[in-house]
Amino acid sequence: MQLSIIIPLLNEADSIPELQAWIDRVMQTTNFSYEVIYIDDGSTDGSWDIINSLSRKRDNNPISNPIKAIKFQANYGKSQALHAGFEAALGDVVITMDADLQDSPDEIPELYHMIFDKGYDLVSGWKKKRYDSVISKNLPSKLFNWAARKTSGVQLNDFNCGLKAYNKQVIKNIDVHGEMHRYIPVLAKNAGFTKITQKEVIHQARKYGTTKFGYERFINGFLDLITIAFISKYGKRPMHLFGSLGVIMFLIGFTTAGYVGGSKLYRMYSDIPYRLVTDNPWFYIALTTMILGTLFFIAGFLGELILRNGNQKDRYKISETI
Repeated sequence: MQLSIIIPLLNEADSIPELQAWIDRVMQTTNFSYEVIYIDDGSTDGSWDIINSLSRKRDNNPISNPIKAIKFQANYGKSQALHAGFEAALGDVVITMDADLQDSPDEIPELYHMIFDKGYDLVSGWKKKRYDSVISKNLPSKLFNWAARKTSGVQLNDFNCGLKAYNKQVIKNIDVHGEMHRYIPVLAKNAGFTKITQKEVIHQARKYGTTKFGYERFINGFLDLITIAFISKYGKRPMHLFGSLGVIMFLIGFTTAGYVGGSKLYRMYSDIPYRLVTDNPWFYIALTTMILGTLFFIAGFLGELILRNGNQKDRYKISETI
């Protein structure tokens, strides 16, 4: 299998037939063997029935390229949908795209060649000209992408573009969880896949339905950025971070306590009026920092225990597959 096209979706019944027909028209101009994998993330509008119907029509034509699908029991999010799609993909090159017709299938052949012929590990789409609201989407997106570039070191202009192409080795060696789909290029870089680039792609105006993402995605995005920055550096050695912070806190605490005790002893020796240690505010600073140091050490130990003994549980439930 040369190409897998993974399409996560939620309530896109109106756009699925048109999208599939568009993909088939584009692929008829190539000689690629390909599969289309739909991930229904808990749709309630009949999307699954439409996918099922398209797949059955394919089954009646043995020479056609297959349509596969995975149906989630509930809405688990785009990251979980991509994870399931990556697990199922058989193609040497994997394309991800959204189902709302805002990503153009016309980009697929060139994306494939950039991976297969030019040797890139990952090619991310860049929607340079967007048809979204300037205030609610474009400006927050620019700020988000700037922060992601500065934090991760991956120089992409549009981290959140759903249209991406991957070498098969990339998607089989990264773990997309939580809401980390925005940072797949960063996950790929951290896994050692450094040949990452971008391609300017066409952005279509939404034809059916409404967006499934609200303002909270930007807040969640920045929180996930902090998480991935931590995990990429200390995910395998949490004690190095928390232990270092604990040592710093202990040094501050012991130094302050030494100052408080030494100051009192000096005053006693010199027959200078002094006050009780507990009346000195520096005593409480020393006590607080030593308690914080202890807590940081405990956090480090717990992190190490979880890392070594934690079991990965299923993050989503699949109710049906095609």
